[in-house]
Amino acid sequence: MKYLHTMVRVNDLEKSLEFYCTKLGLVEIRRREVPAGRFTLVFLSAPGDESAQLELTWNWDPEDYGGGRNFGHLAYAVDDIYALCQQLMEAGVTINRPPRDGHMAFVRSPDGISIELLQKGGSLPAQEPWASMGNTGSW
Repeated sequence: MKYLHTMVRVNDLEKSLEFYCTKLGLVEIRRREVPAGRFTLVFLSAPGDESAQLELTWNWDPEDYGGGRNFGHLAYAVDDIYALCQQLMEAGVTINRPPRDGHMAFVRSPDGISIELLQKGGSLPAQEPWASMGNTGSW
Protein backbone atom coordinates (compact mmCIF):
# COMPACT_ATOMS: atom_id res chain seq x y z
CA MET A 1 0.00 0.00 0.00
CA LYS A 2 1.20 3.51 -0.82
CA TYR A 3 -0.25 6.85 0.14
CA LEU A 4 -1.37 8.75 -2.97
CA HIS A 5 -3.11 12.01 -2.06
CA THR A 6 -5.60 13.90 0.08
CA MET A 7 -8.60 15.41 -1.69
CA VAL A 8 -10.28 18.60 -0.53
CA ARG A 9 -13.16 20.36 -2.23
CA VAL A 10 -12.69 24.08 -2.86
CA ASN A 11 -15.21 26.83 -3.57
CA ASP A 12 -12.91 29.17 -5.51
CA LEU A 13 -10.16 27.43 -7.47
CA GLU A 14 -8.13 30.57 -8.21
CA LYS A 15 -8.23 31.78 -4.60
CA SER A 16 -7.23 28.29 -3.42
CA LEU A 17 -4.35 28.07 -5.91
CA GLU A 18 -3.14 31.51 -4.79
CA PHE A 19 -3.10 30.25 -1.20
CA TYR A 20 -1.58 26.79 -1.75
CA CYS A 21 0.90 27.76 -4.50
CA THR A 22 1.72 31.46 -4.20
CA LYS A 23 1.55 31.78 -0.42
CA LEU A 24 2.27 28.27 0.93
CA GLY A 25 4.72 27.28 -1.82
CA LEU A 26 3.18 24.10 -3.26
CA VAL A 27 3.50 23.44 -7.00
CA GLU A 28 0.88 22.27 -9.48
CA ILE A 29 1.74 18.82 -10.86
CA ARG A 30 -1.21 18.22 -13.14
CA ARG A 31 -4.74 19.38 -13.89
CA ARG A 32 -7.75 17.55 -15.31
CA GLU A 33 -10.88 19.28 -16.57
CA VAL A 34 -13.98 17.05 -16.69
CA PRO A 35 -16.71 18.95 -18.55
CA ALA A 36 -19.14 16.01 -18.47
CA GLY A 37 -18.93 15.90 -14.68
CA ARG A 38 -18.62 19.70 -14.37
CA PHE A 39 -15.51 19.62 -12.19
CA THR A 40 -11.77 20.31 -12.27
CA LEU A 41 -9.05 18.36 -10.44
CA VAL A 42 -5.73 20.04 -9.65
CA PHE A 43 -2.91 18.02 -8.05
CA LEU A 44 -0.31 19.85 -5.94
CA SER A 45 2.82 18.79 -4.07
CA ALA A 46 5.65 20.27 -2.06
CA PRO A 47 8.55 21.18 -4.37
CA GLY A 48 10.60 18.07 -5.10
CA ASP A 49 8.21 15.70 -3.30
CA GLU A 50 5.50 14.38 -5.59
CA SER A 51 4.97 11.32 -3.36
CA ALA A 52 2.50 13.20 -1.12
CA GLN A 53 -0.07 15.05 -3.16
CA LEU A 54 -2.99 17.33 -2.47
CA GLU A 55 -5.92 17.05 -4.88
CA LEU A 56 -8.08 20.16 -5.11
CA THR A 57 -11.53 19.34 -6.46
CA TRP A 58 -13.49 22.28 -7.80
CA ASN A 59 -17.11 21.56 -8.70
CA TRP A 60 -18.26 24.10 -11.26
CA ASP A 61 -21.72 24.38 -9.72
CA PRO A 62 -21.65 26.18 -6.33
CA GLU A 63 -21.94 24.04 -3.20
CA ASP A 64 -21.57 24.75 0.53
CA TYR A 65 -18.99 22.48 2.17
CA GLY A 66 -19.03 23.86 5.72
CA GLY A 67 -16.00 24.48 7.93
CA GLY A 68 -13.64 21.93 6.44
CA ARG A 69 -12.29 20.74 9.78
CA ASN A 70 -14.40 17.59 9.80
CA PHE A 71 -11.63 15.52 8.21
CA GLY A 72 -8.74 16.75 10.37
CA HIS A 73 -5.87 18.62 8.74
CA LEU A 74 -3.11 18.55 6.14
CA ALA A 75 0.45 18.50 7.49
CA TYR A 76 3.70 19.69 5.92
CA ALA A 77 7.26 19.61 7.26
CA VAL A 78 9.00 22.95 6.66
CA ASP A 79 12.63 24.11 6.65
CA ASP A 80 12.11 27.18 8.86
CA ILE A 81 8.75 27.49 10.60
CA TYR A 82 9.40 31.06 11.73
CA ALA A 83 10.33 32.28 8.26
CA LEU A 84 7.33 30.58 6.63
CA CYS A 85 4.89 31.91 9.24
CA GLN A 86 6.31 35.42 8.76
CA GLN A 87 5.98 35.07 4.98
CA LEU A 88 2.38 33.85 5.35
CA MET A 89 1.48 36.71 7.72
CA GLU A 90 2.95 39.25 5.30
CA ALA A 91 0.79 37.69 2.58
CA GLY A 92 -2.33 38.23 4.70
CA VAL A 93 -2.71 34.70 6.11
CA THR A 94 -3.83 34.43 9.75
CA ILE A 95 -1.58 32.24 11.89
CA ASN A 96 -4.26 30.48 13.93
CA ARG A 97 -1.80 28.65 16.18
CA PRO A 98 1.59 30.42 16.18
CA PRO A 99 4.84 28.40 16.41
CA ARG A 100 5.38 29.31 20.08
CA ASP A 101 7.39 26.12 20.63
CA GLY A 102 9.46 26.48 17.44
CA HIS A 103 7.90 23.26 16.23
CA MET A 104 4.24 23.52 15.23
CA ALA A 105 1.86 26.09 13.75
CA PHE A 106 -1.59 25.98 12.15
CA VAL A 107 -3.14 28.10 9.39
CA ARG A 108 -6.33 27.71 7.35
CA SER A 109 -6.95 27.75 3.61
CA PRO A 110 -9.58 30.05 2.08
CA ASP A 111 -12.04 27.14 2.41
CA GLY A 112 -11.33 26.62 6.13
CA ILE A 113 -9.06 23.59 5.73
CA SER A 114 -6.75 23.33 8.73
CA ILE A 115 -3.07 23.03 7.77
CA GLU A 116 -0.39 21.99 10.25
CA LEU A 117 3.16 23.23 9.70
CA LEU A 118 5.89 21.22 11.45
CA GLN A 119 9.55 22.18 11.79
CA LYS A 120 11.86 19.65 10.09
CA GLY A 121 14.24 17.99 12.53
CA GLY A 122 14.16 19.30 16.08
CA SER A 123 12.29 22.33 17.31
CA LEU A 124 13.86 25.75 16.80
CA PRO A 125 14.61 27.78 19.95
CA ALA A 126 11.62 29.83 21.13
CA GLN A 127 11.64 33.30 19.59
CA GLU A 128 9.53 36.45 19.69
CA PRO A 129 7.05 37.53 18.56
CA TRP A 130 5.93 33.91 18.25
CA ALA A 131 6.66 32.76 21.83
CA SER A 132 4.12 35.15 23.37
CA MET A 133 1.58 35.22 20.52
CA GLY A 134 -1.85 33.80 21.31
CA ASN A 135 -4.11 31.67 19.15
CA THR A 136 -6.52 33.29 16.68
CA GLY A 137 -9.76 31.50 15.90
CA SER A 138 -9.82 27.72 15.74
CA TRP A 139 -7.23 25.41 14.24
